[in-house]
Amino acid sequence: MHDVNFREIEKKWQKKWEESGIFNAEPDSRPKFFLTIPYPYLNGNLHAGHTRTFTIGDTVARYKRMLGYNVLYPLGFHVTGTPIIGLAELIARRDERTMKVYTEYHDVPYDILVTLTTPEKIVEYFSQEAVKALKSIGYSIDWRRSFTTTDKEYQCFIEWQYWKLREKGLIVKGTHPVRYCPHDANPVEDHDLLMGESATIVDFTVIKFYLDDIVFPCATLRPETVFGVTNIWLKPAKYVLARVNEERWLVSKEAYEKLTYTEKQVELIKEVDAGQYFGKLVENPVTKNKVPILPADFVDTDNATGVVMSVPAHAPYDYVAVEELKKNDRLKEFGINKSVVDSIQPVVLIKIEGEEGGIPAKQIVEEMGIKSQKEREKLDKATSTLYKKEYHKGILLGVTGSYAGMKVSEVKERIQSELIDRGIGDVFYEFSEKPVVCRCGTKCVVKVVRDQWFLNYSNPDWKRKVFDLLEKMTIIPDYYKEEFRNKVEWLKDKACARRKGLGTHIPWDKEWLIESLSDSTIYMAYYILAKFINAGKLKAENITPELLDYVLLGNGDAEKAASSAGIEKNIVGEIRNDFTYWYPVDLRSSGKDLVANHLLFFLFHHVAIFSEEYWPKAIAVNGYVSLEGKKMSKSKGPLLTMKRAVEENGADVTRMYILYASEYDSDADWRKKDVESLAAHLKRFYSLAKEYYTREVKEISRLDSWLISRFQRAVKETREAMDRLQTRRAVNTAFFEVMADVRWYLRRGGNNLAIIFDDWLRLLSPFAPHICEEIWHWKHDSFISLEKYPEYDESKIDAEAEAVEEYIKNVREDIKEVLKFVKARKVYIAPAEQWKSEVAEIAARAGNMKDAMKEIMADKKFKGMAKEVSAFVKRVFKVKMKGLTVREEDVIKENLEFLKRELGVEVILDSEKVPEDKRRSAIPGKPAIYAV
Repeated sequence: MHDVNFREIEKKWQKKWEESGIFNAEPDSRPKFFLTIPYPYLNGNLHAGHTRTFTIGDTVARYKRMLGYNVLYPLGFHVTGTPIIGLAELIARRDERTMKVYTEYHDVPYDILVTLTTPEKIVEYFSQEAVKALKSIGYSIDWRRSFTTTDKEYQCFIEWQYWKLREKGLIVKGTHPVRYCPHDANPVEDHDLLMGESATIVDFTVIKFYLDDIVFPCATLRPETVFGVTNIWLKPAKYVLARVNEERWLVSKEAYEKLTYTEKQVELIKEVDAGQYFGKLVENPVTKNKVPILPADFVDTDNATGVVMSVPAHAPYDYVAVEELKKNDRLKEFGINKSVVDSIQPVVLIKIEGEEGGIPAKQIVEEMGIKSQKEREKLDKATSTLYKKEYHKGILLGVTGSYAGMKVSEVKERIQSELIDRGIGDVFYEFSEKPVVCRCGTKCVVKVVRDQWFLNYSNPDWKRKVFDLLEKMTIIPDYYKEEFRNKVEWLKDKACARRKGLGTHIPWDKEWLIESLSDSTIYMAYYILAKFINAGKLKAENITPELLDYVLLGNGDAEKAASSAGIEKNIVGEIRNDFTYWYPVDLRSSGKDLVANHLLFFLFHHVAIFSEEYWPKAIAVNGYVSLEGKKMSKSKGPLLTMKRAVEENGADVTRMYILYASEYDSDADWRKKDVESLAAHLKRFYSLAKEYYTREVKEISRLDSWLISRFQRAVKETREAMDRLQTRRAVNTAFFEVMADVRWYLRRGGNNLAIIFDDWLRLLSPFAPHICEEIWHWKHDSFISLEKYPEYDESKIDAEAEAVEEYIKNVREDIKEVLKFVKARKVYIAPAEQWKSEVAEIAARAGNMKDAMKEIMADKKFKGMAKEVSAFVKRVFKVKMKGLTVREEDVIKENLEFLKRELGVEVILDSEKVPEDKRRSAIPGKPAIYAV
């Protein structure tokens, strides 16, 4: 195997690509393809997650370029929001965890890290590192369009967008619950969080149970089950009595803290021990029943109010806790009479149509073998399963009074509203998962914020336009379209402003900054402007609303736009021409973590700002990347940076591995052994090129025809895979399967490999562009990156040549299998009798037993063989045998020496030497084999 320095080759071609500017895209007569990926957030070095998303994007860009498209593949950098400020503060105070994460996982030298104590220094350092990493892996990016989101010109663009949204009534001021950082005194979004990025805000229904003048506020996601409450639960722990508006509530300490962030008037009265209430009775405000207060360890005092109503018929946790209390002596500890618990009977209030009666919680607990409250994983699964089933299929029974006969899925909001109207209900906002931690290290809360600016995503007309777009656009993989529909359906108004951070001020209310997800929605259009800004043709003072109205929306005229901007009319025309040429975005490729936020907002803002002809065409979603089976985290580790991956393995190995590791939204796992294995394969490929690529092509043999035919099938398969963005399938076909065919070809004595090498290099170029560019230039002067992608040519398919090689492979494997059990020096082969091939061919053509027998028996030569033929035809249909297109005896004769060389035994074509019972078992394609 030839020695090869991948990094040396890669740096060479990266330099030549950059010097030649071959990836700088300008409008021309070709069809265009505008591809974008999410700009990375610069609070750390780029990692393997970025590598996967960006490599998929670059592979598509290179593929489309070779198909003849004029491809624009730009990239900017995201720096707005609070994370960078939070990081600067952590570094400034030498936070131990932060220093460890950034030196060990982000590969930042300690002497440099300690200097990154301001947001400006962080942005400068990580933007430079990002560009180096992105160039080192060979992405075909048009770098003339790069920017950061704190650029003054970008802020002008964002201000214009928000004026447009306000003019359309899509930004409103209101009171809403938001994720909130008490330290920063700011609402927080996904990008601001260290932990809990996917946490949403859930509204629990609070139902007020009464003990004299004390309210026990039971928080539930299933208010309809209030009719089946048998008791309420408290954790044996310290709680507090607090004045909430005009009432006295008993809640957990954590709940009290959370209540202080609501609009309620909250005052601490005193701390109390839950134990003093165990055994006492509270009144159910709906049914007026008196139910006992009981202890339960499963109660999470950090979830909602810490007071839980017990519905053992429909809640697995409640059922298990009640049964445990019945069986142990713990009641004595709290002075509760055992009869109190023994008398509890589950109240069934929901029926599933088509199922027999019974107690649903009891049934699922017994099915799953749950015995204790401590089996939380099982209980969580049981709870989720039962809740989903009853929510989607449940009907309320007569015990629920006026709600009887209604679907469970339809009553929650009605019951919640009626309870609140009657003064016996309330709402408690909580996170769907915990913990939720800001990047500054502070635990976040749900805060009800007044006079906050919100994007009015709940607006039904706005949602309708997004649904219209989803119907017309392509989502890859297609099953994610339903995911998008669901997210749109449930999307609520979202806070779009904050008081702290980097970014653009709301133009009409300068004390607020536009938050980091809300300024990242239509920046794809800014790439058009960025080329002119970076060339010095456009400055912040030139970017007026009139200019943007004209160049991005086509409103007004060029002369007025030029006058307002103070620039030449021809530049205005050029910007407008660029926009109408490149827009809309043809493909937005992104990780699946952005489906619930950025990608949704990308759709919402495009339909709000632009006319339909400029709405996005397609979105592709890919999965995450883990490291040796462990989830990666850039804030906690472990982490593999893009820079380190390329330095250790080379750009082409890194690219091919991440493309091959998994498909679509499946998660990829970076495993060092597998990466090293792929590197060895790529070195073998290079060695093959060294040996065969520059050889003169000889006259085509039958074996050459087989290789050409197999390669054409690989071309077809690879193109189909790439058209569907199936990168794993594409790399597997174009590289691994073709390599396997080449190995067989060489094994069979082929030495004319140059017949496919040019096309093979072009086929592989989008995946491993550097090595392909290097080898290509051994014979050519042009850039392979700009060459035409191979096209499938059906006229080059040689089915007969393929059948011959497949037959030889099968015979070789069959003999190898026999030799595992028999020590032999000679192997005799007896092909199937000729009539079997004829019969198999007729059967394959006929398609069924009846028609096949009719045609076969019409032939006189089969008249005396009816029984034997019938048995064989049955066998043909049983194993789905097809007619064979090769003359077995001739093929075996021609390849006896090859088989002998491969197997190390003498192989003889002689039916007479094969026992009769074995001969009879021979079928077309599988000759009888006898080893002695």
